[in-house]
Amino acid sequence: MATKLHSFLLIFALLGFTGCKTSQLIHSSTPGNELFKVAILYPNGEGKTFDMDYYEKKHMPMVAGLLGSNLKFYEIDKGIAGRTPADPVPYLAVGYFYVKDIAEYNKAIAQNKDAVVNDIKNYTNIQPNIQVSEVRRIGFNAAKTKQ
Repeated sequence: MATKLHSFLLIFALLGFTGCKTSQLIHSSTPGNELFKVAILYPNGEGKTFDMDYYEKKHMPMVAGLLGSNLKFYEIDKGIAGRTPADPVPYLAVGYFYVKDIAEYNKAIAQNKDAVVNDIKNYTNIQPNIQVSEVRRIGFNAAKTKQ
């Protein structure tokens, strides 16, 4: 499952890099072109624990399944450093769900709230922070690299 997901994300990224010149406007005045990002941030701190393996293999795929066809893709970040390599990581992990319809996302989560919330104890003792954003633009570096 993880290998298929990694392959999908790699293909998605490669298509994005080859299909875009510098940036692409995501949100337009045409309904249906919106893209929303739900970020779930797990702040670091004394005594905080996080099981990345469980989060990657069990929790995020479970929630992704609950979101159905509204989910375009999801990402998982593992924090490795702060602003400098010597600074502690501000977030142990950040999960992202990219969805087309935020109302549908909220409905799916509300209908499955107990399953989602009860699973959190299986991988962390952290109360996550949630931020919902409207994705306005996806940009890529237009600079050419010398070979």
